[in-house]
Order: sequence, then C-alpha cells, then structure tokens
Amino acid sequence: MSLKVERGRTLARSQALQILFQAEALDKPVDQVLDGDFLLSKGPLNEYAEKLARGCYANLDRIDNALHEVSDNWSLYRMPSADRNLLRIAVYEMRLQTDDPIDDAVVINEAVEVAKAYGTDESARFVNGVLGRIARADELPGHDVELEDDSDADVDVDVVVTDADDQDDESHE
Repeated sequence: MSLKVERGRTLARSQALQILFQAEALDKPVDQVLDGDFLLSKGPLNEYAEKLARGCYANLDRIDNALHEVSDNWSLYRMPSADRNLLRIAVYEMRLQTDDPIDDAVVINEAVEVAKAYGTDESARFVNGVLGRIARADELPGHDVELEDDSDADVDVDVVVTDADDQDDESHE
C-alpha cells in the first residue's frame, strides 16, 4: 500500500518515524541526528516532525514503559523497529503532547495508515490493538514498570494474548 505523504501531519509523522528509526539504528540521541546529516524520503523536515521526534525522545522511558505494560508477552525490542517507533510517536501524540491535543481516534487512524506503508503485513492490526489499549486507559499505563534491555535478544517470539477483547494483537504471532 502506498501512503500519501505529500504534506501536513501525515508527512510529519512519516518524517518523525524516519528520524527515530535513524537515531535508534545509529545509537545516537535524536538531537544529534537532527543536528547532523539525516535522510528523509521527502523533505525538508516538517516542524511538527521535529517536535514529535524530540518529544518522543525526551519521554522515551515513560512511553516505552506504557508500551511494555499494554503489549502482553511482546517485548518492546522484539517488535519491528518501524512498529516500535510508530507506537512511540502515537503514544506521545495521544498522551504527552498537551499543547496541541489531537483526538485519539485520529492519531490511531494515522498510525495504522503509516504502519501499512512502513511496517510488516501484520503491523497495522498490531498498532491498532496496542493503541486501542492506550486509548482505553484512564492514564498512561506503565508508570511503575521497569524495562529489561533485551535489544540483543533472539527475535523468535510466541505471542499470547490474554485479553479476549484485544484480538488485534494476535497478528504478530
């Protein structure tokens, strides 16, 4: 599927995803990536994209804890990088960006569309399921969770969904 990313917030989300992906791949802080040479599929860098990338990075532990909490039996660092970083952007927009609130349904829809363009065949359903859990939570989950760094772990994973209402998460089995 081709995502129309000509302008506006869709372009910004796509660019923010690319920036976060590069920061993670290069093992550099987002600020260093933004201050140096970075690659975008479509440029120049959108102001909102920069805000999203910097906001996600500044709140990375809090966002990752929330994702860990709602992703039953699915380790954060075993998720495909595009999914993980797209989820980070969406959680930031849904729960941490307070100066320009966006309806959760809009953020989820956009994240699903971007997942179709950048993720695996299962990404859209997985992103929808995880973000649905974030949307249903009264506050950002995971404030008391400590993550294990399993970024070097083997990537073969069996996913077990424990909440019958959230069958969308099964797509990452």
